[in-house]
Amino acid sequence: MAGEKTALHPRNKHRERYDFPQLIQSEPQLKDFVQLNPYGDQSIDFSNPAAVRMLNKALLKHHYGITHWDIPANYLCPPIPGRADYIHYLADLLAESNNGNIPKGKHIKGLDIGIGANAVYPIIGHQEYGWSFLGSEVDPGAVKAAKAIVAANPDLSNSVFVSHQANGAQIFKGILKPGEMFDFSLCNPPFHASAEEALSGSRRKVQNLGKQKGGDTLLNFGGQPKELWCEGGEVGFIRKMITESVLFKSQCFWFSSLVSKSSNLPFIFKALESAGPYEVKQVEMAQGQKISRFVAWTFLSPEEQLQWAAKRWTKR
Repeated sequence: MAGEKTALHPRNKHRERYDFPQLIQSEPQLKDFVQLNPYGDQSIDFSNPAAVRMLNKALLKHHYGITHWDIPANYLCPPIPGRADYIHYLADLLAESNNGNIPKGKHIKGLDIGIGANAVYPIIGHQEYGWSFLGSEVDPGAVKAAKAIVAANPDLSNSVFVSHQANGAQIFKGILKPGEMFDFSLCNPPFHASAEEALSGSRRKVQNLGKQKGGDTLLNFGGQPKELWCEGGEVGFIRKMITESVLFKSQCFWFSSLVSKSSNLPFIFKALESAGPYEVKQVEMAQGQKISRFVAWTFLSPEEQLQWAAKRWTKR
């Protein structure tokens, strides 16, 4: 099909080019941001956070039935197609332990580490598969915004919950309660190790979009400091996640995290080797020319995996 993004997951609703007339019909305010690009096609200025935010609002309304969605200025506004890919590949991962059938319904629970102000992963996971979610978040402003999105959409209000992580040095601690079970966790960790590195990455993005800016470069897609960088960067964050996951190894089937750079994988696999999970998987994803991936690990033996699936994933 002309214009099809064949690299995306087969179930991804965003495999075709954005249909701006349809999106504008769903969200009329998008019209103010749509313009012709140098190739004569309708598009938006992807270096403009307000335009990206409105595009996301239209996509979530058109494809997922989310009628009320917005985030405060300067919070991370993620590209929807890539987020959808992570959800669909996680669904495939669960299916591998369920006779090839994707477990669906509210009794399937996901933990979103760093739900952000946008709540995009729980939105897609719930609207596609009926899953329920707990989202953790260190930023109080993001917690408030995510809760507002959930409260404003009846489809989400009984299935998505947001919890403030009061201790920024912890990931699962303080969030997972004793005996609370999750079928998977997912995370889009902070990429950068410093504010300077984050700003440099943003300038590079804007240049790649053909929008050379001066010294006051806007962070493309927005982002608060805690969303964009942390001490130790991506590797440091995922190492901490792996270490803490050992403490909750019987409470979550698959732990997982996005890994932005393939050069970080050896350090992450070394940390996993030390933690001693029963199984580790690396799942490759492609969005256009960009290749991304997530790493997943479980401490459950094959027998325990079958028991988990029989107990929690049986149709209800």
